[in-house]
Formats: sequence, C-alpha cells, structure tokens
Amino acid sequence: MDNLDQLEQQSVYILREAFRHFERLCMLWSVGKDSTVLLWLARKAFFGHVPFPLVHIDTSYKIPEMITYRDKLAMEYRLTMIVGQNAAALKAGKTFPATQNLPEDDPAKVSRLECCGLLKREALTNTLNGSWPRQRLNLKTGKYELDTDKEPYHGVIVGARADEEGSRSKERYFSPRDKNNLWDVGEQPPEFWNQFKTDFAPGTHVRIHPLLDWTELHIWEYIKRENIPTVSLYYDQGTGTRYRSLGCAPCQAPIQSKAKNVDDIIAELKSGKLKNIAERSGRLQDGKHGLEELRREGYM
Repeated sequence: MDNLDQLEQQSVYILREAFRHFERLCMLWSVGKDSTVLLWLARKAFFGHVPFPLVHIDTSYKIPEMITYRDKLAMEYRLTMIVGQNAAALKAGKTFPATQNLPEDDPAKVSRLECCGLLKREALTNTLNGSWPRQRLNLKTGKYELDTDKEPYHGVIVGARADEEGSRSKERYFSPRDKNNLWDVGEQPPEFWNQFKTDFAPGTHVRIHPLLDWTELHIWEYIKRENIPTVSLYYDQGTGTRYRSLGCAPCQAPIQSKAKNVDDIIAELKSGKLKNIAERSGRLQDGKHGLEELRREGYM
C-alpha cells in the first residue's frame, strides 16, 4: 500500500469504530476540502451510504457557491443534511459585518472573534445538543424543513488535521469534551499503537478526528486520485489569487497563487512556496490564539 492507501484505511477504520460505539453520531461538514474528503471516506466506509446525519453551521455569511455546492451534493448523495444557525444573533445584528463601521468604543460593536463565538461556537453547541431548532433537507422537495429530532448528538466526526493549526495538533482521534462541550487539552486520553479509548461514560460528548494524520498535501493528492468534486474558490479564476482555506466571506482573504486546478495546487505545495505561510493565514478572525480559544470553548 502507498501512503494514501494507509491513511484511507486508518480513516475508514476510525469511522467504523465511531459508528459502532456511538448511537447518536453525526459528522460536521463545512463544505471545505477536508470535510469533503471526510464525506468521501464515509461513503467508502459504508459502501456508498452515509448512515449518520451531516451537520452544517450556516452563519449566513458563507460565499453563495459554498451553499449551492452543499445542497447539490446532499441531494446527489442522498444525505441526511442538518443545518443549524444562531438566528437570534443574526436578527439582532450582533455580528462583525453588521457592526464593523461602529466606533471602536461603541458597546454594540462585535469583533471578528466575538462574531465567531456567536455564529459558529454557540450555534454549533446548541445545534448539537438539540436546544436550538435544526433544519433538515427534504430530499423529495430539495427544501429545508424544521427537524423533529431534538435529541443531542454525543459523537461528532470532524475533519480536523493536526498539521493545519497549532491547537489541532493537540487533539486525539477520540477526544472527549465536558458536559458544556469545553475542551480540556490536559485531559485527553493516551492513544498508543492504534489503541483508542471509546468506552466513555454514557452521554459524554466526544469529537472524532479521522483525518488527524493527514496533511494538506495528502488531502489534495487524495482529491486528485479519487476525482472528488470541490468548489472553484480553491482555484485561481484569472485574478492571480485563490482561497487556501474557506470560511465566512467578510473574514477570509485569498492568497497570491496562479494554481488553476488540483495538479497546480499539488505542484505549488511541493515547491515549498507556501511552507512558511500558515494554511489558515487568510482566516482573519484567528489572530494569535483566536482559533484555540474558540476550540477550547466548543468550536470545531
């Protein structure tokens, strides 16, 4: 087996172990390259069928192409597609885009990090625990309807990679959170010789990371090998720029790149051109410790 085969087999094994041990299981799908590869692996692991819901947190600030792509694949793959949102914060205008022109000392002004806390972390926590309404895609009509299932998800599959960002390198394949979804980095179970702790107390919230040992290059090489569809935002459309990591439109910036397809991106990564540039450098909300703070408080 080559390296991609080994990574694929490990990820498939983790997915099947998660399905075996967690009755209330879901998978987060951001529509980015990593979670889309994870979706592809899930379909392989279960012979074309994904036997658990996919959850997407809609901040309402995603680039429209991402939402179109999400719903197209959900219909094509016949996915149980669940969408959560902090509707109250959006209605009240408690977001960075809605308040960015206010004076710095205005108490109503919302920072990028605070906005992520509201639209991503709080929305994710309350969607997973069932306390906020969820929308479910009707595969017959293609429309979203109120989901009648309000039970919490205890096992949550996430497309995090250890090489992507510092805080994610501290994760485990099976990573428990406390009852409030808070992450204690120092209380992670050891994982030696592919032996994983899966016998958590009933109701424990556990994040599962099948892509933990994959790198950015592995992801793109696998996308090429499997011919996995991706959004065009990752490629130069003639402007000499492209997105390396996808998030909310007001809080992401493209990188200088002329990579127009998957082969170009693989060559760019192998060239070393990006070796000193963080993959999430275009995610303007991260700051020095922004993502780790969000993740400790329950974000993915």
